[in-house]
Amino acid sequence: MTNADTKPVLKVENITKYFGALRASHNISLDLRPGEIHALIGPNGAGKSTLIKQIAGGLTPDEGRIEFLDDDITSLDTIARARMGLGRTFQISSLALDYSVLQNAVLGALGAKRKSYGFFRSAMKDQELLNIAHQALKRVGLDERANIRTSELSHGERRQLEVAVALTLSPKAFLMDEPMAGLGAGGSARLTTFLDELRHEAPILLIEHDMDAVFKLADRISVLVYGEVIATGSADEIRSNEDVRKAYLGEETDE
Repeated sequence: MTNADTKPVLKVENITKYFGALRASHNISLDLRPGEIHALIGPNGAGKSTLIKQIAGGLTPDEGRIEFLDDDITSLDTIARARMGLGRTFQISSLALDYSVLQNAVLGALGAKRKSYGFFRSAMKDQELLNIAHQALKRVGLDERANIRTSELSHGERRQLEVAVALTLSPKAFLMDEPMAGLGAGGSARLTTFLDELRHEAPILLIEHDMDAVFKLADRISVLVYGEVIATGSADEIRSNEDVRKAYLGEETDE
């Protein structure tokens, strides 16, 4: 568990975002501390992915500020944030499906090292990039699938590959958008164990609908409803919060 006095790696302050008349994020503040998993939960349409896009750099907030490693990154784009060490996995796969598993991992390592090649096949001969890629694949259990075309992977394996690509960046923090989506019970259990270990390397801001995984992993949980954080606390505090039960957990229980 993390110390409440520990200086945050990532800090979001009073973020607000409009799409026309729709307010997708309203005055959202949260932080991510070293060694922790901070889960962000809420019903569909609550604005979780919109918030993650603002933190990652895909959207610019209309109001508020985002700090990463004490730097104001509010105006930086996605690539700049990734090169600073903000790693992300996506709700919808962003992998190059026609490339091999290894090629996808090398692409991640290539971006992290800021190397430039006229032809991608030249990058595939760079031993440093290959070592980084193979190590990342090994950590998620895909090293033996390195030469398989990514389109031939199962959905769960693609999620593992996304984590591997993020690992090639040597991130200082992770943004993970539903990494358990589409995984069976066995895959979820393996990924839960892996994330539990990964937090000590880089803290994780986690969006996840698998509540068993959330309650097992999260040091803190923030609940987002209609674009607003209605509660933040430990798993026990969130379970016992009446507002949260009415707004979100109650509907889970009734299904």
